[in-house]
Amino acid sequence: MIKELIRGSKTQNEVLNYYNANITYKELPKSVYGIVFNYKGINNIIINKDISYYKKRKTILHELAHIELNQLEQCNKDLFAFYINEYEDEADRYIKNCLEV
Repeated sequence: MIKELIRGSKTQNEVLNYYNANITYKELPKSVYGIVFNYKGINNIIINKDISYYKKRKTILHELAHIELNQLEQCNKDLFAFYINEYEDEADRYIKNCLEV
């Protein structure tokens, strides 16, 4: 779905509907661009309202990658603190690969 969003064949709203997700813009610490979590079956993406438009777009793609890679499901099974860097790196690589296609 992320590839379709990047290509323009799907809108952001279509992708959010597909993943049962929503985006909220909030004040977050400067070092936090965004977070994603699942609560009661809804994927909630929180984006730092104070970052630039382009960082917001990139962060939304990154958080969607966590969903598309099923990392939220995995977080519930793993000791998250031990794997956070792996999840972040995997999401970044996934987005990079989507942008290269």
